[in-house]
Amino acid sequence: MTNLVGKTVLVTGASSGLGEQLALAVASQGANVVLAARRRERLTQVADQCRLLSKGQAVAITCDVGHVADVDHVFTTIDELFGQLDVVINAAGFGDMTTVITMDAPVMAKMLRVNTLGTMYVSQLAAQRMVKQHAGEIVNIASMAGKIATPKSAVYAASKAAIIAYDNALRLELKDAHVNVLTVNPGPIKTDFFKIADPTGHYLDRVDQLALNPVKFAELIVSKLGHQRRELNRPWVMSAANLGYQLAPKLGDWLTGTVFNFK
Repeated sequence: MTNLVGKTVLVTGASSGLGEQLALAVASQGANVVLAARRRERLTQVADQCRLLSKGQAVAITCDVGHVADVDHVFTTIDELFGQLDVVINAAGFGDMTTVITMDAPVMAKMLRVNTLGTMYVSQLAAQRMVKQHAGEIVNIASMAGKIATPKSAVYAASKAAIIAYDNALRLELKDAHVNVLTVNPGPIKTDFFKIADPTGHYLDRVDQLALNPVKFAELIVSKLGHQRRELNRPWVMSAANLGYQLAPKLGDWLTGTVFNFK
């Protein structure tokens, strides 16, 4: 895996799920970790685990990435404590498996504010610092849903598709400054994400064979740091399905709306 000894890594959404495992994975490689999430108690516990793994610093900062002032506070703290920022991993986000016609407007607004605008703002502040350093890497956790939309995921898919497009442009803007942008597009992951997205638990049961192990997936993501990787798409079967979708979109619509509609 990547050697991150002495590097400063910010992980958003670090109190649980993939974000938690990413924080632990970078800590195991010796990084100083800044953990940002809304749940203070849980975040502090993860920070304690990170210190044991890294023998370095782990700072827990309560933050809702949907609030500009919270994000500003995170970066001010990083500037004061470390004076540099080497890697940012944006893992904060949530979903809601509700049809478009029944989803509440405040939920739609919050999802876009957190999944999309929050990720963009964190990326912007990180990019400003990394350009001055002439080095760094921004990792944004998007989703295969941003490439293959399915029923009951319209707003979530839109929030992640926007990140994929944003990253494609940001990557080009930062190339000359030697700052890489890695877009990670996972399918379903066995985490608490679905306790909010699908409280029934039926969806995760139905996609159990496709669902990713969060520990192994976090380790895979961290192993790609520093290798100028453009995208990481998993599982392979969904990545292949995306290619087929581009070649035969009408067939893809039929398959995602019927055979592969697990919601």
